[in-house]
Amino acid sequence: MKKIVFIALALAVSCNSTQKTTDDQKKKKVAVADPVKYAETITEDELKTHLYTYASDEFEGRETGKPGQKKAIQYLKAEYERLGIKAAKSDGNYFQDVPLEISKLPTGTFNANGIDYILGEDYVAMSQAIGNYDNIVYVGYGIEEGSYSDYRSLDVKGKIVLAKTGEPKKADGTYVLSGSSESSAWSKASDALAKRTELAKEKGANGILFYDENTFPRYKQFFEQMKNSNRERLSLKPTKPNTFAIILVSPKLANNLVKNINENNTVKELTTSLKLNLISGNKEVKSENVVAYIKGSEKPNEYLVISSHLDHIGVSKDGQINNGADDDGSGTVSLLEIAEAFRKAELDGNGPKRSVVFLHVTGEEKGLLGSQHYADNDPIFPLAETVANLNIDMVGRIDPKRKGDRNYIYLIGSDKLSTELHNLSEEVNKKYTKIELDYTYNDENDPNRFYYRSDHYNFAKNNIPIIFYFNGTHDDYHRPSDTPDKINYDLLENRSRLIFYTAWEIANRNQKIIADKLEQ
Repeated sequence: MKKIVFIALALAVSCNSTQKTTDDQKKKKVAVADPVKYAETITEDELKTHLYTYASDEFEGRETGKPGQKKAIQYLKAEYERLGIKAAKSDGNYFQDVPLEISKLPTGTFNANGIDYILGEDYVAMSQAIGNYDNIVYVGYGIEEGSYSDYRSLDVKGKIVLAKTGEPKKADGTYVLSGSSESSAWSKASDALAKRTELAKEKGANGILFYDENTFPRYKQFFEQMKNSNRERLSLKPTKPNTFAIILVSPKLANNLVKNINENNTVKELTTSLKLNLISGNKEVKSENVVAYIKGSEKPNEYLVISSHLDHIGVSKDGQINNGADDDGSGTVSLLEIAEAFRKAELDGNGPKRSVVFLHVTGEEKGLLGSQHYADNDPIFPLAETVANLNIDMVGRIDPKRKGDRNYIYLIGSDKLSTELHNLSEEVNKKYTKIELDYTYNDENDPNRFYYRSDHYNFAKNNIPIIFYFNGTHDDYHRPSDTPDKINYDLLENRSRLIFYTAWEIANRNQKIIADKLEQ
């Protein structure tokens, strides 16, 4: 009996001891998982150290594709390697190639019925066009919508079509397509050429000659400006070679091909020999995004992307370096510090439940090109499983036009796609940082249109909820005077911590953020 009592007592002591250990571990786990500990590793001193290097003259303004940008990506790679944060790509490469090209005007000849026409005078071409044709097809307005079609009796496969602007009208002067005095999108200057081009492609044509008497002078002026300018227009290199010719023709050329073209609406095949030999002068440019990530512990196939752009505008014509300390050196070093905070949590056994992606994009100053490539061409992680994007662009200064507390941040887009994300952002700020969240530039009627002007937009257009963090512009914006000594490092610390706390909550909450405000 004593032996049984002793065993029972031993088991009870053991169970109590085990329960106590488990409770202690749970308490310890809760304490360790407090994000404040990790947020406090984001400091003014470390942000300042990073930025005085990253926005120094050594980096030559970090212009896309230039030597300074190459130094920038090597710096970022070295930091992620030092922190022990893995590359996002499965091959271990931190660099995501972003294929770009400098668009240059084509050179060559356009010959119709034995007559050579002058590029920039009789016609304007912005891309390559090569081929010999025994005839071209006049498609009138070049429209197909509802029961109306200018292509109904025509075969344009492998041919060049000639289309004019405008749209058909009835005898009473109303428009055929709308049935009223209101014209359709086919007559809008912004859509007229694009809609006709897409339709001609669908019909199998090799190219389009487009005649618009009113807008041709503007195309001609733009051509002359590009011809006489040393500016380089950088764009994403098409994933497939562009073999479709788009040529804007003058009234003289249009009327030589179709007499009285403004009044002539009879679609037909023209016995016009056409020889096109316009060669593109586009030049390839190599640039890279830098992408690292921490794999989620419980939901590794759901992704939070935190982004900033690594590039700036480079060296001015007079040789002055545009260091871009605020734009977007501030966002870049903020992202590095946020990544380090997540890494320290991971090393403590408190890594994020969802995967967190640290995306430094190139080509933002050239038209959001790096983020466009990631979102449209080569998403390293599926967009369908990307729960949100937090984008950081210019968070180190104070907007001189703004009145009120200096401890603020402009938030843009938090409520555009997700009620949950907006509410989460507000709650996190109230709990941890108490920064004044200013929604001035979130207004739909904001003339600055900042919502469309940074890298978050390439996620938002894919229905991924976003928040854009921004301090506003200032007199040093895009000037050599945007230097590290003008950064408010205490504000940069506060704002970076706010973004970290927000990211922490998104990455660790049980349910992923829902986009409930999509347009139907």
